[in-house]
Amino acid sequence: MADHPDVAELGYEQARDELASVVKRLEAGGLSLEDSLALWERGEALAAVCEGHLAGARERVERALAAVEDDAEDGETDGD
Repeated sequence: MADHPDVAELGYEQARDELASVVKRLEAGGLSLEDSLALWERGEALAAVCEGHLAGARERVERALAAVEDDAEDGETDGD
């Protein structure tokens, strides 16, 4: 991402949509090798941003589930 610092500012949906656009452009072909490589590198940076957002969301869900489980266990203990 060092070559594409602007992608770090993108939200998940923005990065995902731009990544889809990058993939379409690469699949369409017709680009020079240099342009293809630059686009590929931007796609890699966008994919990393998406992964980061997903990892953060996954962590939040796991924390929420752990809190619910803790509350449920506390409720079972109090009810005995």
